[in-house]
Amino acid sequence: MEEITLAVVRDTPLSVDEVLAAVAHPRAGGTAVFIGTVRDHDHGRDVSALSYSAHPTVEARLREVMEKVLSDTSVAGRPVVRMAAAHRVGDLRIGDLAVVVAAAAEHREEAFAACRRLIDDLKAQVPIWKNQAFEDGATEWVGSP
Repeated sequence: MEEITLAVVRDTPLSVDEVLAAVAHPRAGGTAVFIGTVRDHDHGRDVSALSYSAHPTVEARLREVMEKVLSDTSVAGRPVVRMAAAHRVGDLRIGDLAVVVAAAAEHREEAFAACRRLIDDLKAQVPIWKNQAFEDGATEWVGSP
């Protein structure tokens, strides 16, 4: 049985161990993880800090996206076993974890495909917006409607 074991958006630090534990399963022969961290630059500009904001429906939308990825990523009849995602909101510093997603499957091919699709679809479809502060004092919204 395929399942989503973690779909959270919160203002507290994220844990890679929590996400990995959420996808652990005896049927899983492969687990793929993506960890997104706050970097100190963007498009050639020095970033000093950033803040993530989210729509009140963010967790419901995250779960919808995950359900779609789960239903679409079966390869040769071998489904993804478990999927988990955690995204941070609020003020973050350089080096902080911003997002952690994982997919566990019977084989690595499905795990890699599902993890890649999950982070790509999360970034494109889940209502989370980033406000970057640059060293020169300018700010920029990324992903806002």
